[in-house]
Amino acid sequence: MTAHTSSRQAILDRIRAATQNSKGTPYVDLPRNYERSGTLRRAPLVELMIERLREYGAEVMETDPSELTAAIEQQLRASRKRAFVVPPGLPSEWFAAGFKWNVDRDLSAEEIERCDGVVTEAFAGVADSGTIVLHHSGIEGRRVITLLPDWHLCILRASQIVETLPEYFDLCVQPPPLATYISGPSATADIEMTRIKGVHGPRFLNVILVHDQILKDE
Repeated sequence: MTAHTSSRQAILDRIRAATQNSKGTPYVDLPRNYERSGTLRRAPLVELMIERLREYGAEVMETDPSELTAAIEQQLRASRKRAFVVPPGLPSEWFAAGFKWNVDRDLSAEEIERCDGVVTEAFAGVADSGTIVLHHSGIEGRRVITLLPDWHLCILRASQIVETLPEYFDLCVQPPPLATYISGPSATADIEMTRIKGVHGPRFLNVILVHDQILKDE
């Protein structure tokens, strides 16, 4: 038996074991034997998130809460872009002078596409997969504004980072009506493995990671 076959069989065995006695069992009573929480302390957890983001091709800038406004302006000017769409709940002090700001109050797709980029906050980050999660609240914006522009600047706070996907679901008081999971800039590959960026969303993802917690391995 090859390693590939062995791994495949192990996955199938686990699925079979998880489902064989589930007929008629209420969902809340189903056994959950998978890993539900991580083991990393805060500092290595944040380091893992940054590492994963950079592996996917995202640019990551770290800053403190007191320097966040300056960090946003720095990223905007470095992008060499001028017109940005933003969700209506984003703090107005982040709107640096010298740029065109288009607040999304039901902008049309055509109006959004004319913007060079989008600036949003995030709901959570999952370090294990390097995934940023948006729930499309007033500070995260409608899904359409995070898909059409070519450049996305996302604000992620260290306190929002968890290690595993189950831990992210534990953060949800109730399932959101819509969520977007972002693991790096949008990219896909054809049958010849030619990688193309920007097919399903922004080609460029910049993340400002705000150290809003004291990172200690206690």
